[in-house]
Amino acid sequence: MKPPGFLIALILAPAIIAAEDALPPAQESVTARSRALELAGAFANDGYKIRDGFLSGSLAAGKPQFLEVNLFAGNEYWFSAAAQGASTKLSVALFDENGCAIEGEIFQDGATAAVGIVPDASGKYFVRVELVGGDKTKFCLVYSYK
Repeated sequence: MKPPGFLIALILAPAIIAAEDALPPAQESVTARSRALELAGAFANDGYKIRDGFLSGSLAAGKPQFLEVNLFAGNEYWFSAAAQGASTKLSVALFDENGCAIEGEIFQDGATAAVGIVPDASGKYFVRVELVGGDKTKFCLVYSYK
C-alpha cells in the first residue's frame, strides 16, 4: 500500500526534524501538524484523500491518545502521526470496538509513524497514538482513505 512518493518523504524527514528541534513550544503544534500532513501527502500521491480534521494534543510517556473512527469494509486507510523533535519516537496502532489489536501495515521513523489498514468489517475502530521514546511533546494525527 506504500505509494512511490512515500520513500522520498522518508529520505527528507531526518533533515527537516534536525532543523526544527529548537522551535519554541508555541510552534510545536504547527510543526507536528505540518509533518503529519507531509507524511499523509505521500499517500495522496497514490490516490488517498486526506480527511478534513485532525487530532492534536500532548503526548507523555504512558499516556497514549485515542481517536474513535468509523471505518468501512473494503476501503483503504492510512493514519499518520507526527511530533516535533528528533529524539521523539511515536507509535500508531489500531483496535476494533472490543479493544483487540488490528494488524496493518506499520511505518515508524522516530517522530513520524503511520499504520495502514483495509478493514474486513465496517464499524467503530480506535486509533492509538503513543509516545514510545523521548520527552512530553505535541503531536498531530491525520488520516487518509480511498
